[in-house]
Amino acid sequence: MREVNPRRIYRLLYPRQVVLVTCPGEKWPNVIPIAWSIPLSFEPPLVGISIAPKRFSHELIKKYGEFVINVPTNKMLQEIMEAGSCSGREVNKLEKLELKTSPAKRVKAPIIQGCVAYMECKLEEDLELGDHTLFVGRILAAYAEPAYFNGEMYTRERELVYQLGGDTFVEICKRLRP
Repeated sequence: MREVNPRRIYRLLYPRQVVLVTCPGEKWPNVIPIAWSIPLSFEPPLVGISIAPKRFSHELIKKYGEFVINVPTNKMLQEIMEAGSCSGREVNKLEKLELKTSPAKRVKAPIIQGCVAYMECKLEEDLELGDHTLFVGRILAAYAEPAYFNGEMYTRERELVYQLGGDTFVEICKRLRP
């Protein structure tokens, strides 16, 4: 066994599914790619996303108290990469990346067209944990493309995006059966 650098321990939990989180803003809505998301509760339906305080989306979620988790496909990998390489403080990332949006059903944060699933969340709690904040969102509405999600699981999981670490992304290549 090789000892793992404490700054890289989190990568022992990779690959992680990448989502695009949108949040409302004063000038324009913002988008941030996130690999640190987790289901937290069935009842009530809660989900968590972890964001560093230096990120603009952190400020917006604290201010507006809502966000949307958008599940992209591998066709959006370039947009995912670019969304993580600039700040929404200076530029409207959705416009720059030519990501088309639609109004969400229950929150002010937009949904990103072309994604295969959406979870509209109202901020329930934020926990400052070390150098990140865990935003706990109550899912107010969730919907998915039937061609990708059959109500129980993703059926085209090979087309989703998973971060292996840094700027390295992978696809699921084989479904295992016991």
